[in-house]
Amino acid sequence: MVSHTPTATHDQTIVFAGGGTGGHLYPALAIADAFRGLLRQVRFVFFVSQRAIDGRILDGTGCELMRQSLLPLSGIPWRWPRILASFRRSSLLCRSRISASRVAVVIGTGGFTSVPAVCEARRVGIPTVLLNPDAIPGKANRLLASIADRVFVQWEDTLARLPRRASAEVLGCAIRPDFLNPHRTKGLERFGLDPQLQTLLVTGASQGARTVNEAVIANLSYLQLRDDWQVLHLTGEQDFEKVDSAYRGTSIRACVMRFTGHMADALAAADLVVSRAGASTLAEITAVGVPAVLMPYPYHKDMHQLANARCLERTNAAKIVHDAVDPVVNGPALRHALEPLMTDSEHRAAMASAARGIGHPRAAERIAREIVSLAGERGVLLHSHSVEESCESAR
Repeated sequence: MVSHTPTATHDQTIVFAGGGTGGHLYPALAIADAFRGLLRQVRFVFFVSQRAIDGRILDGTGCELMRQSLLPLSGIPWRWPRILASFRRSSLLCRSRISASRVAVVIGTGGFTSVPAVCEARRVGIPTVLLNPDAIPGKANRLLASIADRVFVQWEDTLARLPRRASAEVLGCAIRPDFLNPHRTKGLERFGLDPQLQTLLVTGASQGARTVNEAVIANLSYLQLRDDWQVLHLTGEQDFEKVDSAYRGTSIRACVMRFTGHMADALAAADLVVSRAGASTLAEITAVGVPAVLMPYPYHKDMHQLANARCLERTNAAKIVHDAVDPVVNGPALRHALEPLMTDSEHRAAMASAARGIGHPRAAERIAREIVSLAGERGVLLHSHSVEESCESAR
């Protein structure tokens, strides 16, 4: 192995590798923010995919993007030469960019896009870290866990699913600091909601979830009877018109939106949430402490969202409604879960307390500090703020 030991510098570089979904990028950005509070003049390089979502999420963050032209893995043998060639090109790109900077650490955020940079870092002796917020590790993280210096996971369940040689620790999934101090009044005001009513939040995450939207629409007649409740429904772009029109035909007090960049306020306003079970979404729900009805994404082969949801269900922080895709089935199943929760405030309070009990609201800071400590153990001196500077920035 070639030795690579960056020295203390005012121009520190930390590499994040992974992309293609918000779940691979949003936790990384939260950790980057935590690093900015710990380190002087740090810069970030993201090795990402060619997907448009990577640019949309990282645009304006001040981070450098390096797009990789990796082809997806395939079980079809005649595609393997092209896949291997794309992997070699990506490895050379990573090698060139890493050698051009004094990179302190490479952090894999999940997915095949993370593999070349983590392998290159390992080859030259740069400390490597993996983020694994899902209960079931993906193929890339299972491959890399044995060679990474540390693996940070969100759930205890994950530890048994990693290779025995993996150095893994449960620190949670990094989320933005907005979720640390949720204010119900502020959340209600932001969305024009009535403070005298209880709020049902419906969300399919940033892209929306059609089957969740359809299941809720199938229950509008029931929601109309609950005149002590209001609804904040985040539909996603594609279903907005359909969902908005459905509410307009009822007397339900509802705020229907395509998307919000103020998810902390949305959760702060919520007394109950209906949601998918993505890792970042559950990290946010448990950080704020909101009882949830979860409809895990039904199309993944490994059903990792179902495994995520069970981590909450086991502690009585959430109820699971299995998404049958068909609204004729999902509608009654969702009502069966909603009815007892919307009529029992003590039950919701117990679930909220259970959610807070398994949350890791300060995961970003804890992970950043662990990485700084790892770098120090490996002889990489990260140049941090002085005590006086840290106190000043905290004021």
